[in-house]
Amino acid sequence: MEMPKPDSLVMSKKAALVARLLDVLPRDAVIEDEAETRAYECDALTAYRCPPLCAVLPATTQEVSEVLKICHAMDVPVVPRGSGTSLAGGALPTADCVILGVAKMNDVLEVSYEDRLIRVQTGRTNLSVTGAVEADGFFYAPDPSSQLACAIAGNIAMNSGGAHCLKYGVTTNNLLGVTLVQMDGTIVEIGGGHMDASGLDLLGVICGSEGQLGVVTEATLRILPKPEGARPVLIGFDDNEVAGACVADIIKAGILPVAIEFMDRLCIETTEKFAKAGYPDCHALLIVEVEGSDAEIDAQLAQIMQIAATHDPVEMRQAQNATESAAIWLGRKSAFGAIGQISDYMCLDGTIPVSELPFVLRRIGELSKEYGLAVGNVFHAGDGNMHPLILFDANKPGDLELCEAFGAEILKLCVDVGGCLTGEHGVGIEKRDLMGHQFAPVDMEAQMRVKDVFDPKWLLNPAKVFPLETSAARRA
Repeated sequence: MEMPKPDSLVMSKKAALVARLLDVLPRDAVIEDEAETRAYECDALTAYRCPPLCAVLPATTQEVSEVLKICHAMDVPVVPRGSGTSLAGGALPTADCVILGVAKMNDVLEVSYEDRLIRVQTGRTNLSVTGAVEADGFFYAPDPSSQLACAIAGNIAMNSGGAHCLKYGVTTNNLLGVTLVQMDGTIVEIGGGHMDASGLDLLGVICGSEGQLGVVTEATLRILPKPEGARPVLIGFDDNEVAGACVADIIKAGILPVAIEFMDRLCIETTEKFAKAGYPDCHALLIVEVEGSDAEIDAQLAQIMQIAATHDPVEMRQAQNATESAAIWLGRKSAFGAIGQISDYMCLDGTIPVSELPFVLRRIGELSKEYGLAVGNVFHAGDGNMHPLILFDANKPGDLELCEAFGAEILKLCVDVGGCLTGEHGVGIEKRDLMGHQFAPVDMEAQMRVKDVFDPKWLLNPAKVFPLETSAARRA
């Protein structure tokens, strides 16, 4: 992935920039030493690395505003960063940028159970939002696999989802309001503790904007009462396409499980060695979970298992207690880490119509043979959000480029069958050069005009989302 060459004029301003930043931030909140900035040289797309000019760690919205005012006045690019878990290179620095991390901004600012909301600083991790309210019987629904580490800031930037988004939706469905700091330091409040704001839906523009429009420092989130109960069932098949057809039939029947997760043989075997979840020996595995009272759960699972039985499963097994349920989900949540122990990999994020699952899975298998690279499929099957993991050897010359080409073919396939380039990881740098496959030039022009309004100098999160030649011309 090509990155823009650093601006020599900006690089020459480092000493003056750091001096001005130290006027508004404590000494330990400004990281300028070259060795220390390497901690910020990449995010979870670790194949690409570039140390920033410097990094700052403000603790308040006002400090964020002061930092952005300085960078705006000095024409210095800024890359907002949550926890650095982006799988699309969404927080990858350029050599002439300031990383603006929100890790110190992790306080709970307000909780209202009557209004079912919580307001937090956006450096707070996803799982700790639920941790703040679960003792009182509530939870925050979006649950990315990285929820132990990922920050609400990044969840908002990429409109993250998770295993339970089939029923509860992704971040945009659970976001009520934000405090946004624009590139010139202006602080604005969008939305709030109510269902819908009047006027233009700017909240919908901000969520999923990948740090292109401003830095979100505070967020008002919807919290929900914990369900009465929940229970998953494992359904194993001897064929990926058959498992995909089963998913399509469950959705077609009008059933709404809280989650339908898919894992293929490579992921099943690797994860089982890692997490010892008790998964069956099969080629494809579905984890289907439903919620409600015991009677509701029994009725829904009976219907789901009846549908699955028509596809000749090799095994169907309901969790019998909380321990078994936790083990099932531990395996699924550990899939990326388990694969990472055996190989370098690139995780994709294309979304397709559920009815196309059998065809797309077959085509991915064909492409795997053509490119000579193994693929592990683990994804949110209920809403067609696919996460193929392409295995490669980062130390083998040419393997990364081969992996990129293979990944591009899969993402184009997703678009060609009526889907899109990303479901929850964002475009970042990973998919920016594929944007033209989904969007006509006039469509991208409309998107870029929105950025023109919020960030006229194009200083925020450079080299992301839009093809480089397009964004370079805009900034010039």
